[in-house]
Formats: sequence, C-alpha cells, structure tokens
Amino acid sequence: MSIMEVDNETPQEVQTVLARLQSADGIPLPGGLLDLPINISVEQLQLICNALLNEEDPMPLAFYVNDVEVENSLKPYLSLNKEFNPSENVIDIIYQPQAIFKVRSVTRCTGELEGHTEAVLAVQFCPNGQILASGSGDKTLRLWDIHTQTPFKTCQGHGDNVLCVAWSPCGKKVASASENGKILVWNAEDGAQIGKPMVAHKKWVNCLSWEPFHSNESCRFLVSSSKDTTLRIWDTVLGQTVRQLNGHTMSVTCVKWGGRGLIYSSSQDRTIKVWNAEDGKLCRTLEGHAHWVNTLALNVDYALRTAAFEITNKKNELESPKERAKRRYEAVGEEKLVSGSDDFTLILWKPETSKKPFERMSGHHQLINDVKFSPDGRLIASASFDKSIKLWDGNTGKFISVLRGHVQRVHSIAWSADSRLLVSGSADSTLKVWNIKTRKLLHDLPGHGDEVYAVDWAPSGDRVASGGKDKALRLWQN
Repeated sequence: MSIMEVDNETPQEVQTVLARLQSADGIPLPGGLLDLPINISVEQLQLICNALLNEEDPMPLAFYVNDVEVENSLKPYLSLNKEFNPSENVIDIIYQPQAIFKVRSVTRCTGELEGHTEAVLAVQFCPNGQILASGSGDKTLRLWDIHTQTPFKTCQGHGDNVLCVAWSPCGKKVASASENGKILVWNAEDGAQIGKPMVAHKKWVNCLSWEPFHSNESCRFLVSSSKDTTLRIWDTVLGQTVRQLNGHTMSVTCVKWGGRGLIYSSSQDRTIKVWNAEDGKLCRTLEGHAHWVNTLALNVDYALRTAAFEITNKKNELESPKERAKRRYEAVGEEKLVSGSDDFTLILWKPETSKKPFERMSGHHQLINDVKFSPDGRLIASASFDKSIKLWDGNTGKFISVLRGHVQRVHSIAWSADSRLLVSGSADSTLKVWNIKTRKLLHDLPGHGDEVYAVDWAPSGDRVASGGKDKALRLWQN
C-alpha cells in the first residue's frame, strides 16, 4: 500500500515500510504489522502507539531502531542499514515510556551546609527528597532540613568514620554504618536513635540495603555487607542479627536487596553471590570478573528506593502505598544486575534465572568505582578512575557513548528522576551535569575545594547534594 502526498500540487508516491511496534521486552503491540511512511514523525508514532495501547491519557514515548533513538523520522535510521529493503523487510520499532515530568538541571550552588569537621563520605536524600542525610569522618550522621539548609539533628553514637547511609523506603528512618562495624538506625522526624546499636561485624561495614517496601511495609529488616567477609540480615526493632550469610572469602563490597526475595552481594573475592532472603541460603554464585568487584546496581533500584513516593500527578488514589510500590517495581520488568570491577569491565546479569554473564561490557581503562541504572532502567552509567563516564544500553549491555570532561578520577554518579540528566562528582573538585540525549556536558559546577566523594540527586528532582574531602556539604539547584 502506498500513501499519496501533495507537493506543489504534484502527487508523489511516498515510500513505506512494514513495521512492528514492540516493548523493550519484545512484546508486540496488537494490530500486527503496520505499513508506515518512512518519513513518519515521532509525534505521529506517539499517536499510533498510544491508540494501540488504549491509553486514555497519552503518555510520552521514545522510539528506537537498532538501539538508536528516533529523533525526527524513520528515514535516517533506515538509510544507515544498507542491506535493509523497505519493500521486503520488516523493521522493529521499540517503544519506551518516558517520565511524564521533566527535571530541570541544577545550575548553581545554593548553599554550603556547614557542620561536619572531617570529610563527607556519604550523602543520600530520603525517598521524597525533603530530608538529606550525610555521613562523615567526624563520626557523626547529620540530618538536614533542605529548605532552611540547617541541620535539625546531629546524630552521635558512632565511634568511627560513618562510611554509608541508607534511607528506609518508607522514609521514616535512616540507617548508618561506621568503620568500627557498628550500625545505628535513626528516626527521621527527630533524629533520635531507634533501638540499640547493632554490633556484630568484626570489621567495617561497606554497604547497607533495606528490605523492599512492597515485601514488608514496616521496613523492619536491613542487610549489611562487611570487610569481615560476611553479610548480616538485621531485625532493626530487636537490634539483632536474624541471619548471617557466609560464603565470601574476602571483603563484601556491596549488597542489594532485590524485589523478589533475593539478596545480591559483591566481593573482593571476584564473585557475586545470590542469596535467598527468607532462609539465607546461597542460590548461585556469579563468576566472570578477574579482579575485585566494587559496585552493583539493579534496574529496579529507583523503584525500590522511592517505593510509594511517585513524582507525578498521575496517581491512583485508590491504591494503598504497598500496592503502589509493587506496581512501580513490577513495571520495570525483569530484574537485571550490573557489576563493576577493578578488572576495568562491567558485566550485565539476569541473576534470577542464570549464573552466566549476559553481556560483558569493556572499554574503561582503569577500575570502575560506581555504576547506576537510570530510573527507567533503559540505560546504565559507569564511573571510572580513567576520568570518564560511559553509557550503556540497560537491556543489551551495548556501549552507547562516553562522557569526557573530568580531569581526575570520577568517584560518584547520580541520575535525575526523569532519566534525562546525570550528575558526576570527581577528584578534580567539580560536579558536572550531563545531557543524556545529546550526550554532552550541560553544566560545569565548581565550588568544592577538594575531591568530591559522594553525590545524590533528590528523587523530587529539584536539587543535588554533594560532599567531599573539603568537609563541605553543598546543595545545588536550578
């Protein structure tokens, strides 16, 4: 079938192509093959796709052909493939929902939060973005009111450097862990310590992760990973270990509590282990890295972190918080895991079903220090000591682009809630904001006096926090 166009009142035949619209998981839309003009616009594809999805309230969509985003029409992407014959072949167009809201880039420092007397080692916003927690080498955790930019509580109780902080997905409490192995839980409203100190690890704690909200909305259980080679699942109400997970032979560098009852841990023993959270049994060991595994990320991290907190006006008021958290988690799809290592590579895994690497991602020239999935799960960003950040496809692991601009090692990265922006903190004392669509530097943010160790973008989208070696905690806004 051909479509006729009028150009200067002269009928011209417009070339068409048979196309199949499908989700990122490969599920085709109803309607079968579509005969589309090759100059069809993204706006027209949006209308067709939303109609086939029976969306009463149309949602913004992005479209991809061979992992390349369609920005104007199909024609340029068809011409890239010399072997493709529009009259004979079928083209698969992948549609991907985009965030309904749009986050504005941070452009300036709006305040230096003074109080810490040693390096700031960890920063994290609560799930709704209204409170900031910071951990420091001065042995304190501080909770900050971001509106007045003052600490409403200095939480004292650690006897050593506070290395990591983790907000519960309900947003009512925050856990902190220190170099002497002690873990404390604090009330977000008044900063009071909840329960007794959780002391059992023999060496420092590297990472903390809460049980998902949709599994247990009381947010009672927490898992910790330590340099003493063990993981511990804690009952934070009783302040005691429920299960100890043994199996790693060196420091356990990172831990993630997944949404389907699995716990993932990475170690300097070069392995990643998958545990059953209910009974603590080892399900499988993922092997593939040739050196220490430093960091892990799940494609569901953002959905688990923000749980029932949704930054959009499009909410179902009949949903309970637990139902909303479960819906948001399940909307991401299959749970995928990515690991970053001292061997300069990342590996993408499908850990629920396989112990084999799904895709090995190489290209960095020094160790990988941080890796994060975008909130929509479509992209992966990795930060390396080689001064670069690389972008990868979150479904296939294929390399997309490299972001260059830092002149020293990159310590930490964080995504904006709409997956359109990325912020990075570096040893060169700057933060940089990157536009993911253009893959270019959007804003250079100097201000720190030394290395930037930690950055976090508030889930509410309106601010970024950073901390570092200069003992300064800074807030950045538009």
